[in-house]
Amino acid sequence: MAAITSLAVFCGSRNGDAQTHHALAHTLGGALATRGIRLVYGGGRIGLMGVVADAALAAGGEVIGVIPGHLHRLEVTHEGLSELITVASMHERKQRMFELADGFAVLPGGLGTLDETIEIMTWKLLDLHDKPLVLLDNEGYWAPLLDLIEHTMSAGFTGEEARALYQVAGDLDGLFAALSAAAQSGHESHPERL
Repeated sequence: MAAITSLAVFCGSRNGDAQTHHALAHTLGGALATRGIRLVYGGGRIGLMGVVADAALAAGGEVIGVIPGHLHRLEVTHEGLSELITVASMHERKQRMFELADGFAVLPGGLGTLDETIEIMTWKLLDLHDKPLVLLDNEGYWAPLLDLIEHTMSAGFTGEEARALYQVAGDLDGLFAALSAAAQSGHESHPERL
């Protein structure tokens, strides 16, 4: 796989209670800009979404937001982006973010973040893509999700190959190392089936 030049970031439209999540989002935005990696995200200016976008923009980075028309008011659309793409539905949002990104990073977030993450993971399981997906497990935030995935395996609903669908990083160094190490698996993927 070629170097990552565009990274989709899934994260909360709220800040959450832990200041460390806010700090991680801010640091990630700046790091993406410094490395010349375009940020693709959900298009809002609130929550961790807004934090990562503002930090990337402040550091001179390129930021593309993708937002469904019905969320303009709810997620308070960010008006200062390099590009804002308005789409018709939540599914189209995920599809467009997928098309624009070479890989995915997941910061702490709520149900929307879980939805995006599980869908991208499932698409990979179905050989619809082979892009890296990295969970930023800040202070163990994603441990319950990782336990749930293991539970689905131990209950016989998910094969052990699911562990290869994602990587886990405890910090930004781990994230960028995982993205750098990402390589084509050699098996055929079919993004045209999405």
